Amino acid sequence: MADQVFLQGLKVETVIGVYDWERTIRQNLWLDLTLAYDCAPAGKSDDLTLALDYDALSRHVRDWAAQQSFQLIETFAEQLCVQIHRFAGIDSIDLRINKKGAVADCDGVGIHIQRTF
Repeated sequence: MADQVFLQGLKVETVIGVYDWERTIRQNLWLDLTLAYDCAPAGKSDDLTLALDYDALSRHVRDWAAQQSFQLIETFAEQLCVQIHRFAGIDSIDLRINKKGAVADCDGVGIHIQRTF
């Protein structure tokens, strides 16, 4: 990745988990996204339409997550990368998901993946 746009600590709410009790509640996940995006056109022109609209992207990610129900964060991650690619045309995505509280006495657990389309 050359230029990058990032969203750090984006909190989303979703149904996630393998235990019966997890299937009946909504849980928070914290996402760190690093997206390959050529920032030069927007930087040279000061034209918002040439920039990645990270507000629209974050709303899309939150809305999408709220509608999902997966057992594994691995599945959530794969599907989220596909959604981001479709929504914003991003071809290279670095995603870290933190499921805080999933393990006692641990600040967080999760996964870190990179996908290229």
